[in-house]
Amino acid sequence: MTTANPTAGPAPASPPASAPPQAVAHAPLRGTALLLGTLSLSLATFMNVLDSSIANVSIPAIAGNLGVSPGQGTWVITSFGVANAISVPLTGWLTQRFGAVRLFTMSVLLFVLTSWLCGFASSLEALVFFRVLQGLVAGPMIPLSQTLLLASYPRALAGTALALWGVTTLVAPVVGPLLGGWITDNISWPWIFYINVPVGLLAALLTWGIYRDRETPIRKLPIDTVGLSLLVLWVGALQLMLDKGKELDWFASNEIILLAVVAVVAFAVFLVWELTDKHPVVDLRLFARRNFAFGALALSVAYALFFGNVVLLPLWLQQWMGYTATSAGMALAPVGVFAILLTPLVGKKVGQWDPRRMATGAFIVFSAVLWMRSHFTVQTDFIHILIPTLLQGAAMAFFFIPLTTLTLAGIAPDRIPAAAGLSNFVRITAGAMGTSIATTLWDSSAAMHHSHLTEGLVQGQGVFAQTLNQLTASGLSQAQALAQLNRLIDQQAFTRAANDIFLGSAVLFLLLIGLIWLTRRPGPVAGASAADAGGAH
Repeated sequence: MTTANPTAGPAPASPPASAPPQAVAHAPLRGTALLLGTLSLSLATFMNVLDSSIANVSIPAIAGNLGVSPGQGTWVITSFGVANAISVPLTGWLTQRFGAVRLFTMSVLLFVLTSWLCGFASSLEALVFFRVLQGLVAGPMIPLSQTLLLASYPRALAGTALALWGVTTLVAPVVGPLLGGWITDNISWPWIFYINVPVGLLAALLTWGIYRDRETPIRKLPIDTVGLSLLVLWVGALQLMLDKGKELDWFASNEIILLAVVAVVAFAVFLVWELTDKHPVVDLRLFARRNFAFGALALSVAYALFFGNVVLLPLWLQQWMGYTATSAGMALAPVGVFAILLTPLVGKKVGQWDPRRMATGAFIVFSAVLWMRSHFTVQTDFIHILIPTLLQGAAMAFFFIPLTTLTLAGIAPDRIPAAAGLSNFVRITAGAMGTSIATTLWDSSAAMHHSHLTEGLVQGQGVFAQTLNQLTASGLSQAQALAQLNRLIDQQAFTRAANDIFLGSAVLFLLLIGLIWLTRRPGPVAGASAADAGGAH
């Protein structure tokens, strides 16, 4: 490498306008600025992830208040998920166009505004419209919070930054139903949106105050309107298909078949266009990197299993075990205990230990937790439900950070926003698919178990007649006794079906370990900072 000499020859030509500007190397934050910066980014991330799950337990109250059915009320969740999934992969392009700090701050402020509008909505149509807007503006928040956190810490401590970020991302979906249930039961449903206002304003104020002088380079790029349109089309069609499939009996419905065809064709055209366009809206070439491809795949499938079971467990507890929304949330809340205690250790050691071994350990613990849950019965008490939940927290601590480190290893700093946005898009989409698949398989398996449980029962004979006589003797009518008996059979059927899902997920977690070992181990420094990982690709 030669050293520039100002007296030797003419000055070098200016780079072309299309060349990316050079990023300014900012020193890591220290002291109070580092603490407040971490707090502001964590608050914004927590608020964002929390909002994707906090409305789940409030749907009956929202539907009743707005005069619609609970089935129609689920659009409150779907609309946010579709819009959020579409906007997340735009993070890389938007960051280059507007700058990471400015984009993040505006996203938080717009999220506050749309949350306030959601609380004021007086009809389902208005609420769904504002939730779409909320999901769209929320997209860049999560990947940019990663980017800004990594830029705030020294390279040797960047694993700690990812650890702090990982806690907010994985604990928030668990806290959401608990907080949403409590707010709905004790105040009113609009407050699940209003609570974002003070939190978001504080996060935006702190972020701008600390990071405004650390803006990333801005580069004027043309927008890929064709790629963006195809992205909206195939993601929207896929999400609608997954959301409406169970309701419309999947491929027995022409509407579901049409959505599937649109999703597949639009996705195929999207792939070809994005791989050949000069300025793609999503940088799919990142999947050519070995670590990104296998790391993102392992992370996404594991998150689909994780999130599907996070949704399934409270559903089973509330529908068949007599738990309220609040008590079901309490049964899940202890998952954060070990996650919070162990993440500092994981963040410190991820640059020293092999992250593939750490992720393997997490998958083994996840598998053990789900295997324990596969033995739940209708007599399982609260304490025995808590034990696997506590252990799951330990797996969460060793799950997200090592896999994120592996996925982003070897990627240049200027491509980290695009890579983080793309990996989070795949993860969010996989989470939605995991939820839909888990609940659909649960219903199907329950129908099978119900059939097996009733095939040996004969009217007027054996245990069936005995139980029916006992129920009618207690004062129930014949119809009430039959309904009660059917409820008991359903309770057993749905419990066994949940066990099937838990056991199947446990096996899949073990099989996923193979994907982890298809990645290369980052170097010692690269493992500490995913953003600066230069050796693995």
